[in-house]
Amino acid sequence: MPGHDIIDSYGLATVLYGFAGAGYFWDTGENIIPRKIFIQCFLVILSAYAAGWGCIKVGPDFTRPDAPVSASWLESRDERLSDQPANYRTWWHAFNDPALNRIIDLAYRQNLTLKAAGLRVLEGRALLGISVGMLFPQDQRLTGSYERNRVSGGAFQAGALTQQIYDQAQAGIAVSWEIDFWGRYRRDIESVRNLWKASLADYDSALVSLTADAATFYIAIRTLEKRVDITRQNTAIQKESLGIAEARYNAGTTSERDVEQARTQFMDTQATTPLLEGQLRQAKNGLSVLLGLPPGDLTDLLSGTSDIPTPPVRVAVGIPADLLRRRPDIRSTEYQAASQCARIGVAKADLLPAFSLVGTFDFLATDALKSSTGDLFRWNNRQYTWGPVGNWKILNYGRLYNAVRVEDARFQQLIVSYQNTVLKAQQEVEDALAGFLRSQERAEFLAESLKSAKASLNIAIAQYREGVADYTTVISAQQALLNAQDSLAGTLGDVSRYLTATYRALGGGWQIRENMDLVPQETKDVMLERTNWGDLLKPSVYIPRD
Repeated sequence: MPGHDIIDSYGLATVLYGFAGAGYFWDTGENIIPRKIFIQCFLVILSAYAAGWGCIKVGPDFTRPDAPVSASWLESRDERLSDQPANYRTWWHAFNDPALNRIIDLAYRQNLTLKAAGLRVLEGRALLGISVGMLFPQDQRLTGSYERNRVSGGAFQAGALTQQIYDQAQAGIAVSWEIDFWGRYRRDIESVRNLWKASLADYDSALVSLTADAATFYIAIRTLEKRVDITRQNTAIQKESLGIAEARYNAGTTSERDVEQARTQFMDTQATTPLLEGQLRQAKNGLSVLLGLPPGDLTDLLSGTSDIPTPPVRVAVGIPADLLRRRPDIRSTEYQAASQCARIGVAKADLLPAFSLVGTFDFLATDALKSSTGDLFRWNNRQYTWGPVGNWKILNYGRLYNAVRVEDARFQQLIVSYQNTVLKAQQEVEDALAGFLRSQERAEFLAESLKSAKASLNIAIAQYREGVADYTTVISAQQALLNAQDSLAGTLGDVSRYLTATYRALGGGWQIRENMDLVPQETKDVMLERTNWGDLLKPSVYIPRD
């Protein structure tokens, strides 16, 4: 695992360095550590190191849970779909729309939600560093004190002192190291490392949503622009029809009712325009925020063709099993389950005895016994304690067993969550494909309906001019044309929107971050001014390898 070589080399170096120092004092004749005790302790600690870093890890090892996956998509036989794998890295290029390409590129560089997700990956790497640090001596303290004391004249030791008021100084070091016999700390590292990987998968999931949301907003804007244009065209047609009705009324060839009917329809259609324009403004505002910008007009960004994006003739969708590798939310759920599996081992380690090495070394001087605090660092004023310590929580009244059960229940919940995520991913793809294909079919019918509506209106207007038909026929024909045009525009937007939803459900788009940094350099510069990050801001350090 990444970082294990660091743990091994530095951990072993710490042990050997400590015994080398002890051996120095032994060899120089100080006789601080008797030879027999030194050798025995050396062998015990070396064995403890081997056990702690290479052998025992209590708790289950994680394996990917089984999940129900279909062999093929329900719509796989449709000629508009292909089960061949495709590159979904830049799926929006399938629409062949330069404005859409510009928008997604800008969203990737400026979206604030994505930037926050990248910082969470960096946070996860820092948390991993904390866990790895627990493999080394957990408590290392330099201590120091200076005290003034007064001993009661009635105390039994008062007679041994030269004075009742005396000063005392002390300086030294204290170390405590719990050996990882049962893999408690290594399981914790395993847990945190998988959460770190889950944070990267969450970043990828945010990127999938970002690209799909940007495309969805863009399609909505182009669709609303088309619907506004259709409404204005029909308003002009109905205004012309109103003029015809007024001319015939003034000539005495029709009643005032025709004029009022024409005016009513004209005003109703005209009233639709502000509604659509309001929706268009809201869509642009949503896109602006997605791009990390305050709400604006986006004229320059939307320059170019204003047509609704057109999907390709044939779409490659692969097979359902591909989702397990491509969908980042599935990967995230799997990593979370793996992290929780390791937590079971952490909890089980509490059921077993813990072994630690503790030691203190300091200098102590006092002026109460014909000495002086100024002699603090004389070698004769040294004192030390060291040795192994055992600790076993035996009377826990079921508390520790229930802690293990809690972690196990949480792990099982995440297994079920993983299986449910796989199922929902397949449903999302199936729903999007059904919407995409059926919307295309509906658009074909509406296109034929539109042709008939145009022909019907031309005939109705001609008959009204000749006095063969009343104005009600014209109104019906005009309304049918408006409805057909508006429905077709909305359905063409639905086709592109459902294709976008298909690419989202297939987990496309996150691949554009490969070989790219997750945190912008300007953000790193600000963070470096506040905090010493060392090498942690390097992408090779804080971005986990999949």
